[in-house]
Order: sequence, then C-alpha cells, then structure tokens
Amino acid sequence: MTNYQSNQALSQYGRVHTQGGIEAANPHQLAKMLFDGALSSIAGARGHMQRREVAAKGESISRSLGILSGLRVSLDFERGGELAERLDGLYEYMGHRLVYANLHDDVAALDEVADLLRPIRDAWAQIPAGLHDPRRAAEAA
Repeated sequence: MTNYQSNQALSQYGRVHTQGGIEAANPHQLAKMLFDGALSSIAGARGHMQRREVAAKGESISRSLGILSGLRVSLDFERGGELAERLDGLYEYMGHRLVYANLHDDVAALDEVADLLRPIRDAWAQIPAGLHDPRRAAEAA
C-alpha cells in the first residue's frame, strides 16, 4: 500500500468511528481495521434497517461503501495480479449490493456482503506477522 493509498484508507477508516491505534497501524493492520469497520457498519445498517431508521441506515451503508472504496484503491494490481483484479471485482459487486440493500431495505443483501467480506477479513488476519511488511516478505522469499 503506498502512502497515498494508506492516507485514503485512513480517511475512510476514520469515518467509521471505531477505536484503536490507527496512527501506529502498519498497512496490514490498517486493512484489518478497514474490514472490521466495514463489517461493523454493515451490522449497524442491518439494525437500523430493521428498526426503520432510514437516515442512520443510510449513514452506515455510506460508511461501508467508503471503506470498500478505500480497500479498492489500496489494491496493488502490479504485484497482486489476478488476485487484485478479482478482489476489485468483488469489492465492486459488494458496493452494488450495498446500494441495492439501501434502496430496497434488503437485509439479505447486507448479509450477503457481510458473508463475502468476512472470509477475506479472516484470511487477512491469518497472514503471519513476518509477511506484513512487503520488504520482509521479499527478503523471506
């Protein structure tokens, strides 16, 4: 993740209003925080939708969309190749489903996005600490 991408992702995460050491986070930790923030916002949107809190639902979905946008911007297509391309398409699809969920009060669409995002977040969290820094990963290879 470049500094510009990290700054954009930080900006998106800051809008989620979650706690944590964001300023001290490395790019790997930041991505994990973004996944957690998106999942938290989706869960919030679900609750707001069920309680018919239209404005709050829209705000939560907007935060989720912003975070997905930050994740998309942080993709490195040169080094990530096909995986980055597939994630880009998946994040785009998730964004469309969130918009659909918002327009149609569709809890199932929110659940679908959360179900797609959760395994990516879990896989990301399982990356060994030594591979979090791209320079260390290159040295280990």
